[in-house]
Amino acid sequence: MLYVDTSVLVAALTNEPRTREMQDWLAGVPTGQLAVSDWVMTEFSAALSVMLRTGQLEAVHRADALAVFAELIDASFEVLPVSSLDFRTAGRFADQYSTGLRAGDALHLAVAYNHGARVRTLDQTLVTAAHALGVSADLL
Repeated sequence: MLYVDTSVLVAALTNEPRTREMQDWLAGVPTGQLAVSDWVMTEFSAALSVMLRTGQLEAVHRADALAVFAELIDASFEVLPVSSLDFRTAGRFADQYSTGLRAGDALHLAVAYNHGARVRTLDQTLVTAAHALGVSADLL
């Protein structure tokens, strides 16, 4: 199972330098192998709101991206719930201050770890922290 970090989905569904590449990667993954967590759902919406507030995205494009996101998740992803175990694991990961993990990223890693998934992300800091914590992760 491949746990897709929010950074990949934002790049795939908004106009960014790696949009086409991320769309092609997602399309090439066999059915049934992609997962996100409930946290990705929250973080994706928040990321698009930041992009709207900072002028990187227009309201109509935000609405379109949210609609496509919902369809994509329903059609192609397993949605992993975030449990109290995941929050406790994220806390243990965040305790490792030298990794530089933020709370949200610690939660991504915890969900992936607790479900035996491999993280796919565009965030090098997240991959470096994952490896230090024994979480399987790759940079796209």
